[in-house]
Amino acid sequence: MGHQGNTVENTSVRPNIFQKAYQYKDADEAREAGIYPYFRVIHSDQDTNVKLNGSDVLMLGSNSYLGLTNHPYVKEKDREAIDMYGTGCAGSRFLNGTLDIHIQLEERLAKLVDKEAALVFATGYQANLGAISALASTRNDLVITDKLDHACIIDGVRMSFGEMVRYNHSDMNHLEKLLQQHKDRPKIIATDGVFSMDGDIAKLNDVTYLADKYAAQVFVDEAHSIGVLGEHGGGSAQYLGLEDQTELISGTFSKSLASVGGFVAGDEKVIDYIKHHARSMIFSASLPPGSAGSVLGALDIMEQEPERMQKLWDNTHYMMHHLQDMGFDIGKSETPIVPVIIGDDTTTFQMWKMLQEANIFVNPTIPPAVAKGQSLIRTSYMATHTKDQLDYALMQFKKAGEELGVLQR
Repeated sequence: MGHQGNTVENTSVRPNIFQKAYQYKDADEAREAGIYPYFRVIHSDQDTNVKLNGSDVLMLGSNSYLGLTNHPYVKEKDREAIDMYGTGCAGSRFLNGTLDIHIQLEERLAKLVDKEAALVFATGYQANLGAISALASTRNDLVITDKLDHACIIDGVRMSFGEMVRYNHSDMNHLEKLLQQHKDRPKIIATDGVFSMDGDIAKLNDVTYLADKYAAQVFVDEAHSIGVLGEHGGGSAQYLGLEDQTELISGTFSKSLASVGGFVAGDEKVIDYIKHHARSMIFSASLPPGSAGSVLGALDIMEQEPERMQKLWDNTHYMMHHLQDMGFDIGKSETPIVPVIIGDDTTTFQMWKMLQEANIFVNPTIPPAVAKGQSLIRTSYMATHTKDQLDYALMQFKKAGEELGVLQR
């Protein structure tokens, strides 16, 4: 009886922040329909063929452009680093987590992209997150982004105190209008070097011209262009001869460089500032030694075997030519990322499923990752794909395209 006075009857629904999770049905519905394309479990190394559900599957969805993830030399450099330094650093770069192998890697990366200095992060996402948020540190700072920039650029601005405005994809008239509107503010133009879904190259000639005209700095994310573009594989700025006009370059190790991690490179003073202000580096454990070792190994192979990049481009041009000749729309791709644009979401998933049943691994991409009505099958190619593998893929694409009526002849 004594506790009754403290009892309050609650007839309202109690708030529960997890309710959105219990109400989320999209993934379950896709699984039930047999068209859930995510988190597929691979039971082998990342090669041109992978093991999936006990079957050998042709991999056309990897970003290992140079095919180095299982290269014996790269794996040996990983093992050597682990033998010397152990499996981890047990701390951040800021405190106890800086190794001499990190410094060695930063020197190699700065040289690769023609900059004074570089700074290594534990992931490519953290590199962009940390650098942009550190530089856009006041409410007057502005970051101007392409609408198709990767999420880590967008999130870097969100984490900062600066403001973000976005220009329509590769629309230089729109970019100039924004620069005119904000001509008196300190600003960065941030763009992907190669756009990860469409495979087109940023218009850096125009971007750098406008940046100079309106006193902006240029930040280029070379995630999908390291090892793919440039005389030495340094990316799109190197490819276009614009190293001096692009003040900051970022990149990732999870694609051509066969590991995990990322970096930012630029003038020594700017990199030193980022080093002391990037929260994603200061408050995160440093890059594991094995990853640093494997990236150094991948850089060695890039230097010793330049023919790998040529083979990558041979494979890319072969697939572009034959896909277009069949009647597929590959958009404006200029790189080993070759989208097959279907348009309709349902048809895209149907095509993905037909290719999956033919033991071909591709990635269906629907809005909001692409514009409405532009759903696509994202394919990407490797230096190590054989002509027989590519011909098999073309045969299956043609079969699926004809059955679904998506060829545009």
